[in-house]
Amino acid sequence: MKTCIACGMPMENISDFAANDESKDYCVYCSRPDGEMQSFEEKKESLTKFIVKTQGFDESAAGKIAEEMMRKLPAWKEYFN
Repeated sequence: MKTCIACGMPMENISDFAANDESKDYCVYCSRPDGEMQSFEEKKESLTKFIVKTQGFDESAAGKIAEEMMRKLPAWKEYFN
């Protein structure tokens, strides 16, 4: 089982992978419609919105939580060095 390099989600089924491609290291939620991985800014925005929606934080707090989560993931390492 792979884990998404951009959000940390376990990818167990082919439908979890971007473009249903098991060779991808990122999930369907971290990809654009064309199958390419979202940019740092795109992922931070979508993760922030997800945190607001599912956990009830305001946007400012959710943005900080999103950055702390992203800081630990391989896809975003260069943004925090």
